[in-house]
Amino acid sequence: MQSGRSRIQLSWDDPTTGDRRQPLLNLPIALGRDFHQMPIEIQGRPVSRIVLSSLEVSRFHVLIDQDSGGLMVIDQHSRNGTFINGTRVVENNRIPFNEGDSLQIGPYQITVSFAAIASPSPPSGNSQIFFNPNTGLPDPNQLSSQAAALRRGSAAGRSSFPPSLFDALEVDVQDLHATGLPVDEVDYATLGAGLGSFVWVDLLRIYGANSRQIAALGIDPTPYSRYKQLCLNSQIPLHERLRSNSDSCPDNIWGWPSYALREAWHDLLQGRLNASLSYLWQVFAEPAFAQTYTPRAGNVFDSLDREAKRIGWEQMFRYASVRAIRKTTDGRYAIAFSRTRTERRDHAFLVARYVHLATGYPAIKFLPDLQAYREKTQDFRSVVNAYEPHDYVYEHLKNYGGTVLIRGRGIVASRIVQRVYEIRQYNPQIRLVHLMRSPKPQGNKFGTAQRLVKHHYEFQPFNWPKACWGGELRTMLENAEPQQRQRLLTDWGGTTTADRHDWKRIVEAGISQGWYKIEFGEVERVEREKDCIVTYIQEKHYKGQMRLEADFIIDATGLDADVTASPLLNDLVTHYNLPLNPLGRLNVSNDFELVEMRGSRGRMYAAGAITLGGPYAAVDSFLGLQYAALRAVDAIAAMKAPGIKPLNPLSSLLQWLKWVGNQPPV
Repeated sequence: MQSGRSRIQLSWDDPTTGDRRQPLLNLPIALGRDFHQMPIEIQGRPVSRIVLSSLEVSRFHVLIDQDSGGLMVIDQHSRNGTFINGTRVVENNRIPFNEGDSLQIGPYQITVSFAAIASPSPPSGNSQIFFNPNTGLPDPNQLSSQAAALRRGSAAGRSSFPPSLFDALEVDVQDLHATGLPVDEVDYATLGAGLGSFVWVDLLRIYGANSRQIAALGIDPTPYSRYKQLCLNSQIPLHERLRSNSDSCPDNIWGWPSYALREAWHDLLQGRLNASLSYLWQVFAEPAFAQTYTPRAGNVFDSLDREAKRIGWEQMFRYASVRAIRKTTDGRYAIAFSRTRTERRDHAFLVARYVHLATGYPAIKFLPDLQAYREKTQDFRSVVNAYEPHDYVYEHLKNYGGTVLIRGRGIVASRIVQRVYEIRQYNPQIRLVHLMRSPKPQGNKFGTAQRLVKHHYEFQPFNWPKACWGGELRTMLENAEPQQRQRLLTDWGGTTTADRHDWKRIVEAGISQGWYKIEFGEVERVEREKDCIVTYIQEKHYKGQMRLEADFIIDATGLDADVTASPLLNDLVTHYNLPLNPLGRLNVSNDFELVEMRGSRGRMYAAGAITLGGPYAAVDSFLGLQYAALRAVDAIAAMKAPGIKPLNPLSSLLQWLKWVGNQPPV
């Protein structure tokens, strides 16, 4: 570190959302859980203070400062300790901290950079690949989130829809009719028409609503269309297993028979007794004595098809690209949407008493240095996101061999590693380089529980502890205050890999055989040089710049649920000045209602990743979508909404028998 330099950049991924944080700060820097316990000045110098919201972080946890020897880390008698590259810092000792070192404080993995001060770097955080509004699939021609935003703004400027009457906080239904555009009215409307919408509609039908009372607005009549395509793009074919437990059945609110029982019964009828018994053993013994059971993707989609036909989904689905939502003067909601399928413009309105927002993820995360590469070279084939269509990458490797560089280390990265391992059986001339920002010496802790880490992968059967779904942790989160919820989610969540034996064996084999290598460092830039792509990284411990050459780079950093990334949600939040929760998502009640949008005759609810930070942790899981729908529909039933009757033990049993017999619910 050069003498006199007093500014550094800290970098970490938020343990809950995965969002990148890169503050540029003056030394000294105090890190902890509570501003009130951190010093304002040290020896007359103002202190930069960073709050890390985790119960594993002490109120004043650690101080980063410098002396004549360089940068120093000083632990402040923290309860859970401070670790540099996996080694615990002794309390009050001044430990040297070098560029690229990994500082672990609770669930936070923090690295330091000096180079970012001297030279400009790519934009901080993650860029985005937005879903094409006409197909719901990733748009590979989008260069950046900024370009997409400009295109959306330009399109909005050219369009006269929604009309100017939507500038008001409330619109009169008669004014909608006066526009001459089609206006329809229903009791229940769900926006998105994906899996979140499907489970809400499924419950409404089971609770007694007629299909004529319900509208599901979206761009694909198959409710799992986007989910299926993302699975296929990220190399989860129909015969592979999803990261969902046996209890999660989006086609069956009762959860019984589970997918494990159904798969066991199917194999038993096919004469595969051993396979049948193995599924039952997994459910009985997981996770202590057997690997956690997860269903095959194809089985889930087939079951959803069956339930969609049973409840009449096709009659309730309406092709629509929703543009805006407004309150009406009579206490309901007006939804402006486009029905354009060709160049011809076709707009309409829908008025509903109860509105359900289940818009899903609006975008895919894309690392900024890879965005910069694609903008510069227009090369959309060598640098791809794992959620974009990229099967050609594996075909090329199978035929010609080559090197793949993976970024990210969660569930999708693990699946990409497996896919590369599979094609190596045909062509062993394939190498895999896994670039991680920093080492992962130990996993998240909560109380006496701690997640397993091996080869810098953090393992857990699912992305949240199982008690978050229906156990003690679910109740704890529901009863917590907003700031407490943020701390709990930080300690429970984060990017993890499914605890699968085959994935562990693949990584072990790759490392021992030399075709799989893990590297650490902060990326400076990505360039095309001759016949390969070169990633320049600043390696740890002042080893200097390092070049990583590859034929393909696959970004596996995940999906983006930022409310501002959705034009519809951003418009709603901005127009009504809606509060967001501490994670920047929609602020919902324990019934998943947007209370600030409440009308005299209507209610608005939300579900999915856009509610993360609220009363439920696993909001984007199958069971999470069902739980949010159940709480919302129970609340609607308590208000004696049209056609809805609360379930009791007898009516629930009768509805389950109809499900078993594949008979319509009403």
